[in-house]
Amino acid sequence: MDRSNLLRPMTDDDVDAVLDLNRRHVELLSPMDAARLHQLRGWASRADVIVCDGQVAGFVLVFSPGSDYDSENYRWFSQEYGDAFDYLDRIVIDGTFRRRGLASAVYDAVEASAVPRGRLVLEVNIDPPNEPSLAFHRARGYREVHQRGASGHVVSLMERPAR
Repeated sequence: MDRSNLLRPMTDDDVDAVLDLNRRHVELLSPMDAARLHQLRGWASRADVIVCDGQVAGFVLVFSPGSDYDSENYRWFSQEYGDAFDYLDRIVIDGTFRRRGLASAVYDAVEASAVPRGRLVLEVNIDPPNEPSLAFHRARGYREVHQRGASGHVVSLMERPAR
């Protein structure tokens, strides 16, 4: 895998692939149509596609402080950390590209870009539990700082201080 070309800014030509990936993983994300994706891309500090073998293998959306992003979890982090965070909203990797180190490589890049703000933050479902994601994040040094939600949809808000 060529890490130097792993991420590139999302373009209008990527929208159909990104929406399809989001649709196929919506149980772990939130629904998104073309209008919402356009809005999110405008607010995001990073709206990248993950490229592997010349194909769109996934995507990632990151929001920095001061964004108009309307996520309640993003707003919680804004109130808690002010300007000292980057918020990883969603990352999706197509199943055919899993187990190739893409997630770790993407996290390496996103965590590195968060260093000037001090930490990368995110949320992971704990009710219902997303055990593979929780294990992945814990192994990378993320720790829970808060929980939000009601029974049936509770998330663990996690942070990883910059190193």
